[in-house]
Amino acid sequence: MDEDCGCRMHHREHGDYGGYGGYGYEHGYRRRFLTKGERTEKLKSYAEELRKELKAVEEKIKEMQS
Repeated sequence: MDEDCGCRMHHREHGDYGGYGGYGYEHGYRRRFLTKGERTEKLKSYAEELRKELKAVEEKIKEMQS
């Protein structure tokens, strides 16, 4: 399980670079860890992605049963 967001996916699958999303580059460095608020937002976003994926799977099942 990933320490940053709590999911079981590698962060590149979330679409950000190395799990940090490039935070901190404005000042010439990159933070190593996300804040609790940032982790919370990433998890909320991930949960929404899962809901959408589940809806698509359920629609495909209905289509196949028709």
